Amino acid sequence: MSLLATAQASGEAGQTVELDQTRQGRLSRMDALQSQAMAREAERRARAEVVRIDAALVRLEDDDFGYCHDCGDDIAPVRLEVDPATILCVKCAERREG
Repeated sequence: MSLLATAQASGEAGQTVELDQTRQGRLSRMDALQSQAMAREAERRARAEVVRIDAALVRLEDDDFGYCHDCGDDIAPVRLEVDPATILCVKCAERREG
């Protein structure tokens, strides 16, 4: 399933949960609310990934693809194979995490 399709499906699953106690029990409502929260998070993540990919395409068009956003050095080809949308070399990524 594509990222855009996932985001759309998650958006539909994240619709407002009806809280009418006469139609469903408390546990069912809790399950529905949890499913709604999970769908919203999946949609947020899918949209964030689309933004990352779009930014990588812009960098590719601007001849900035493959260069670290922080230090300007080349990003290792193996790292780009794993995540073509990455903006940091290993050294700068470790520095940010640490």
